[in-house]
Amino acid sequence: MAQDRFIRISPNAVLVTPQGEILDYMPEAGSVRAMRDERGRTVLIDHWGNVVATVMGERHPQANQARGQGRVAPPNPDDEFGTSQPGYYGDPREAANGIPDYRDPRYRSQNYGRGYGATTIPPGVEREPLPDALPPADENQQAALPPSDENDQLALPPVEAGPRSEPMPAAQSIGKKSSAEIMALQVFLDREGFSPGAIDGKTGSNVTKAIEAWQKATGETLDPNDTDGILERLRLNGGMPLTSYTITAADAAGPYVAAIPEDYAHKAALPHLSYTSTAEMLAEKFHMDEDYLRSINLGVDFTVPGTIIKVVALGAPRTGKVTRVVADKARKQVLAYDAEGKLLAAFPASIGSADTPSPSGTVTVERIAFNPGYTYNPKINFKQGNNDKVLTLPPGPNGPVGTVWIALSKPTYGIHGTPEPSKIGKTQSHGCVRLTNWDATILAKMVSVGTTVEFVD
Repeated sequence: MAQDRFIRISPNAVLVTPQGEILDYMPEAGSVRAMRDERGRTVLIDHWGNVVATVMGERHPQANQARGQGRVAPPNPDDEFGTSQPGYYGDPREAANGIPDYRDPRYRSQNYGRGYGATTIPPGVEREPLPDALPPADENQQAALPPSDENDQLALPPVEAGPRSEPMPAAQSIGKKSSAEIMALQVFLDREGFSPGAIDGKTGSNVTKAIEAWQKATGETLDPNDTDGILERLRLNGGMPLTSYTITAADAAGPYVAAIPEDYAHKAALPHLSYTSTAEMLAEKFHMDEDYLRSINLGVDFTVPGTIIKVVALGAPRTGKVTRVVADKARKQVLAYDAEGKLLAAFPASIGSADTPSPSGTVTVERIAFNPGYTYNPKINFKQGNNDKVLTLPPGPNGPVGTVWIALSKPTYGIHGTPEPSKIGKTQSHGCVRLTNWDATILAKMVSVGTTVEFVD
């Protein structure tokens, strides 16, 4: 793989993560560098050497216009756990207008996603193998590549432990499973206290990490491809993965805000950083990705009290006294242990970045705040926009630290929630440990002042 300093990424490019997901945002300038893999594709690498995404061409222009900001909804479930809408994965209005989603194999050209003709290597750029590059299979073959699925997306790589990372029993690879089957697996892990993050019916590193942590805690091996076995486990621990929920008048009433501005000065002017819709609130209430909630309730008006919708059937929150927390930077996961060293729970996390790294070594919990406000100080925090004055932001789930702040003994650092739960474990933070709001709440109720927090690389 060789670095290419002349790469320019089109704002309409489709960015595919190593987990086969469509990246719904363009990485910030300076946060990634462009490389070329052995197949000539443009690959975006973060400062830690992790692959962020592979550039796979451009979206259909009509689909870009229909999507507005480029948000891509997940596929609809296609079996008895949900509804089916073959061939379309995004906003149903696109389907009504005859705009196909080109992730569907029926709408692909022969060379879709292979990088042919998309970009060229500028003069002077040399390809050099990484020290740990795969050796050629034999003299007449190129280096072996991971298997690809029918959508030509690289199979999920194993989660590798870093030099000091917590050792974990490897999870079995997940085969071709429906969205509903993956959702059932995610619900099982969530009920067990080993969070897969926002439940969205997709495979990915958060699911793999949760399986590995569950296996370490229980000493068992979980076969993620054994759907019948997983459904039987669910039956014995709370029932089927989906249930019905009736939207109440309080749900519909809010309070909500029309939109959350990006600028911290504008955030500070709001009375509360509330949810922006009933659907967003309900998605977090049931540990779900908002787009996934909408996809299994197509055509539903979430603002009407009395409306019956399908949601995830959650279990009781994980409980227990946590005396030691491990923030594993390499795994992007937080692990919670009791006094006997038993692993009680695990949560996917975004932990620091190259520009604003998280601490190293051991600290302790100093205080715990629920529904906290947030004080922005550009002299000690990161620089946000053009703001150069101290700002006090109101509390709310869409605030910078979400609904929970667990302050650590190292000043300005903490474990906290997030306004964007679907990005947890997939993006970086400003030095703190970021969890989904619901996972941060569960952890906050298990730790206490004085609990040890260890940062491992």
